[in-house]
Amino acid sequence: MLDYFDSFICRYTPYKDGAWCYEDGCVYRGLALLYEATAEERWRDHLLRLARAQVAADGALAGYRIDEYNIDNILAGRALFALSRWTQDPRWTRAQALLARQLDTHPRTGGGNYWHKLRYPHQVWLDGLYMALPFQIEFGQVRGNPAYVQDALTQLRTALQVTSRPDGLYAHGYDAARVQDWADAATGQSASVWARAIGWQAMALVDCAELVGVDTFAQAGLLRPLTTLLQHIIRLQTVDGGWLQVINMPDLPGNYTESSATAMFAYSLATAETLGLGLSGLLQAQTRALDFLRARIEHSGGHSRFGGICHVAGLGGFSGVYRDGTPDYYLTEQQVSDDAKGTGPLMMAVARQMQTNLVNKKSVQA
Repeated sequence: MLDYFDSFICRYTPYKDGAWCYEDGCVYRGLALLYEATAEERWRDHLLRLARAQVAADGALAGYRIDEYNIDNILAGRALFALSRWTQDPRWTRAQALLARQLDTHPRTGGGNYWHKLRYPHQVWLDGLYMALPFQIEFGQVRGNPAYVQDALTQLRTALQVTSRPDGLYAHGYDAARVQDWADAATGQSASVWARAIGWQAMALVDCAELVGVDTFAQAGLLRPLTTLLQHIIRLQTVDGGWLQVINMPDLPGNYTESSATAMFAYSLATAETLGLGLSGLLQAQTRALDFLRARIEHSGGHSRFGGICHVAGLGGFSGVYRDGTPDYYLTEQQVSDDAKGTGPLMMAVARQMQTNLVNKKSVQA
């Protein structure tokens, strides 16, 4: 798949006309992990080329405004830590501090969780766990601020509590104010389990566990929710190796195997293996998922394309459409190819598998 990644990134253009955004952040994270896994300078050089176009010498970010309070804008900041280690250019640490200033004043629910966006008040979406909390932990670690780390772990635990469903899975969104039409009046939760939302959640959990260490994660009361979620994910894998768009409804007419969530789960399972969680069926599920994803890369007309990616999904009003969070809603969203939300996590999954394979090979040799 490295040839596909190289082709993809050579023709990649910034997702939102060059403005700092989470979609580019998915690709940045994939490039950083590919460089760490392979030591091939092309991945680092691609990341430097793209990031330098968005981060000024003073740390300003293209098209970014703190007062939008969009939690999505924090995700691309994960790459700033790697860029700082590689180059020692102060622009990267200045940009880190700018994003941290957003978090310092970002609106929160009464339970302490960041609002998803200023225009989505009092709402916690599973997406936001990955957008902000790993960055916050890493920023706290590099700046010697344990309060940042502890706050992120507390937010993660609280978010799991308010989105947890009786079936052991998690609702896409939660409205603390109970005023959104998509929110259940009693629980505040949205109606369905969207695969990519669970994918963001799973990646947030494994990345946070990796950053703080498994023992600290367990002490924070988060290791059991992580292992339980991964067990559910393994159980829900389809016979072809992927996961359904509405992950827990195999009999829903029109439900389909969705690529971005599958890539996110492949990455999460591979990372869980590096953490030594030892879950039954973990390695087999990861291998089957990557085999499925390889088959989704189609070669024609001199280009390779990675298809079956849900373009976008959410809750509430957007572009003149009301997204009500029902299972049928998630099947109305367009499927696309080569979207950053799919290819970025696929890069991450492949890189992490390469790392685990190397570790396993050294263990056998030892």
